[in-house]
Amino acid sequence: MLSGFWLLAANQSSGKTFSIFTIGDSTMANKKPDVFPETGWCQVLGQYFKNGITFHNHAVNGRSTKSFIDEGRWQVVLDSLNPGDYVFIQFGHNDQKENDSSRFTKPYGTYSANLEKFVNESRSKGAMPVLFTPIVRRKFGENGILTDTHGDYPDAMRQVARKLNVPLVDMQEMTEEWINYLGERASKDIYLWTEPDERFPEGRKDDTHLSVEGAKSMARIALTEIINQGLEIAEWIENPLSE
Repeated sequence: MLSGFWLLAANQSSGKTFSIFTIGDSTMANKKPDVFPETGWCQVLGQYFKNGITFHNHAVNGRSTKSFIDEGRWQVVLDSLNPGDYVFIQFGHNDQKENDSSRFTKPYGTYSANLEKFVNESRSKGAMPVLFTPIVRRKFGENGILTDTHGDYPDAMRQVARKLNVPLVDMQEMTEEWINYLGERASKDIYLWTEPDERFPEGRKDDTHLSVEGAKSMARIALTEIINQGLEIAEWIENPLSE
C-alpha cells in the first residue's frame, strides 16, 4: 500500500483528487436553513481548499462515538472510503452524557476503544485519519476564565493519538486559549447568541454551537494547525486563513 505522502504526490501529479470525510457531532455538522446562523465548522471547510476535493460531512447533531457506530453511520463512511481519502474525527461533547446509555462512553474505556476503531479501520481502507479534540464550550467562571466542561475526554484522545501515531489537532487546547483571549463579551459573536425573531422569540444564548463567523474561525484554527504540523493535506489548503 502506498504511503500517505506518495498517494498525495501521485494524486497531485495525475490530477486525481481525493475526499475528506468528517465524522462527529453538532459542532461540526451541516445545519438546515431554519436554524441560521447556526453553522458547523466542517460545513465551511471546503472554501479553504483547492478545487476538486470532495467533502462528505457525516457529523450529526447529538452523536457520540457510541451512537455513531451503533446507528450504522460509521459503517456507511467506512464502506465509502478509498485509498488516499482523509477522515477527520471529533467526538466528546456527547460521549460524556452519563444519564444516556445510548451515548455515554468512559473516556479511558469505550471512548478510547471507539476512537481506535475509527483510526484502525480507516487505515485498513488506505485512508488517513486525523483526530480533533472537541472545541471548547463558552462557559466562563466567576474569575472570567473558561471552566472546563470536557473532563478526561480530550486527554483520552491525546493518548490514543500517541498510541497509534495518528495526527492530532488539539482543538480543545487552542480554542480554550482563543476564547479566553476574546473574553466573555466578544466571544458571544463566535457562539450562537442571537436577537429575538419570529422563530426564536426569546433569541438564543447557546454557548456550545457556532455562528457563521464562529464556524469559519474554528475551521481556520484547525487548518492552520494542520499546516503547522506539516501534514501532507496542507498542500491542498490555499485560501487565506486570516480573514
